Amino acid sequence: MEVKVLGPGCAKCHALEKNVRAAIQELGLNVEINHVADIKTIAEYGVFMTPGLVVDGVVKIVGKVATKEEIKKLLSA
Repeated sequence: MEVKVLGPGCAKCHALEKNVRAAIQELGLNVEINHVADIKTIAEYGVFMTPGLVVDGVVKIVGKVATKEEIKKLLSA
């Protein structure tokens, strides 16, 4: 599983990444996490409002900081 946090480095982007890391740790998953800050790359995903969350190449969240519980549901599905 590969997870990407999309965002230029704003406070919301860092908050989403923190929640993603906490969710992964609680689930005991071995997941690669990447933070994509390049605006062009973010736009290639069709994300024009950050932060965004991509799981295995599929955009799951756009424009909000998902809670740890929301992320756990996404990663468990």
